[in-house]
Amino acid sequence: MPMTAEQIEQFIKEAIPDAIVEIEDLKGDGDHYSAKVKSKSFTGKTRVEQHKMVYDAFDGKMGSDLHALKLKTISE
Repeated sequence: MPMTAEQIEQFIKEAIPDAIVEIEDLKGDGDHYSAKVKSKSFTGKTRVEQHKMVYDAFDGKMGSDLHALKLKTISE
């Protein structure tokens, strides 16, 4: 069963409490999303490390419950 935008935002905010999260359903199918995540915790980390922090928030649900997530991370 696909995740909702609200569930995606909740997973990210639980893992990165100070995150400002914007979610967009790219195809209107509840299965392909874009997320813009802004957090102070990204400061000093590479883009790969930032993306890993977000993907780790899903605790193995990427690829099953959440099919596709296009990420843009921004450090404050």
